[in-house]
Amino acid sequence: MTKKLPNIVFFFTDDQRFDTICALGNGAIQTPHLDQLVEEGCSFTQAHIPSGTSAAVCMPSRAMLNTGRTLYHLEGSGQSIPLDHTTLGQALRSNGYRTFGTGKWHNGRESFNRSFSDGDEIFFGGMSDHWNVPAYHYDPTGKYDTQLPIIRNPGQSREVTYRQCDHINSGQHSSQSVCNAAIDFIESHEGDVPFYSYISFLAPHDPRSMPQEFLEMYDPDEIELPPNFLGGHPFDTGHLNIRDEMLASFPRRPEEVRQHLAEYYAMITHLDHELGRVIETLKKKGIYEDTILVFAGDNGLALGQHGLFGKQNCYEHSVRVPLIFAGPGVPQGKQTEAYAYLMDIFPTLCDLTGISIPESVESKSLLPAITGDDRIRDGLFFGYETFQRAYKDRQFKLIEYVVDGKHIQTQLFDLKNDPWEMTNLAEAADCQDKVSTMRQSLIASAEAWDDPEHDKGKPFWDSYPFQSSKVGE
Repeated sequence: MTKKLPNIVFFFTDDQRFDTICALGNGAIQTPHLDQLVEEGCSFTQAHIPSGTSAAVCMPSRAMLNTGRTLYHLEGSGQSIPLDHTTLGQALRSNGYRTFGTGKWHNGRESFNRSFSDGDEIFFGGMSDHWNVPAYHYDPTGKYDTQLPIIRNPGQSREVTYRQCDHINSGQHSSQSVCNAAIDFIESHEGDVPFYSYISFLAPHDPRSMPQEFLEMYDPDEIELPPNFLGGHPFDTGHLNIRDEMLASFPRRPEEVRQHLAEYYAMITHLDHELGRVIETLKKKGIYEDTILVFAGDNGLALGQHGLFGKQNCYEHSVRVPLIFAGPGVPQGKQTEAYAYLMDIFPTLCDLTGISIPESVESKSLLPAITGDDRIRDGLFFGYETFQRAYKDRQFKLIEYVVDGKHIQTQLFDLKNDPWEMTNLAEAADCQDKVSTMRQSLIASAEAWDDPEHDKGKPFWDSYPFQSSKVGE
């Protein structure tokens, strides 16, 4: 008798940093449903993205997640997914799953319909705020070409513009909308066919708004600033003047950062509440025990750390993300420090369900770390745009900066003794051998990832001086 495949529910959040779950060490935030997932599943406390090839870091991050491919083997920065890159939804769909998608999809309309046989409240872009999200119902043709008139300044100039969408759920928060869609799908699903529900939140991405009751749970005056808070970053990272960095004044003011953090935490508590409604639906339907749950965020966020506000950097606050697995085949209450990338989720779900991993997938299954104590990898590579490259081993991180065709800075952090990355050891006399070794690992990783041949890699490596010969020659 063939064993029934488990259902899969994947919760994916937008801009949620790794240290924003109470059960994993942040006592300032309230996340009761995520805490329950931590208790019932396996949490990866060292999950990462490799940064990104675009200032919109979430775009390549989501493309890597949904294809299992490395950063420089995407099409462009992930604006679309080519036909020869099998998506996670596509792999599950071809193995008997009914696939449903809701919320943010940043990687092209064709690839959405290739991944999902159904969906609702689909967001392809153009949001103005969380209470007026332009969204689509599922279009079997894959065109999603509806245009609705948007009237600006009603009663005055009557200026009319058009926004591509089916509808706008005015007055309903995006976190509620996507969870409502997922709940409707789960409640209506019948029969023995397993389902995959991809619930992609737009929160806690700015503009940070949420129902007032959640905002009132946090007093900005009682929120502690992070130890690495600065009024501004001490040198040019290459993208200090982009949109994300303009969300707060210069120099950064403590009271303003506390307010941002209060709103950030409130958004996460609200999405936790909505996530809990989906979990309760699974329980009421009697299928919770038969469902694999995955929770992850697409990238981190600085919010005042190192004087930065965005995610366009290689610091821990921006490249580390939450990642939890729970359900059939996953031990309960486990936390692992195995090094993981988000793109590893694809082959991991294949292994958990017994599905063959598609040939186009390049990432690694995390199942050995979930069921045992195996290390998946000993080092991690990061690359942001043309400006930054980094390598992290089991204790240290090296970050290199090339801006305007010049190498301007090297940073070396001892993450074991300096987890907030506050003390740069790159010039310390007793660390020069370590800097040299880390540079060798950085170069080797870049070559393995085909970074020097990529249009976002060549400008960096052409100006990087610490090599006996040009990388990639």
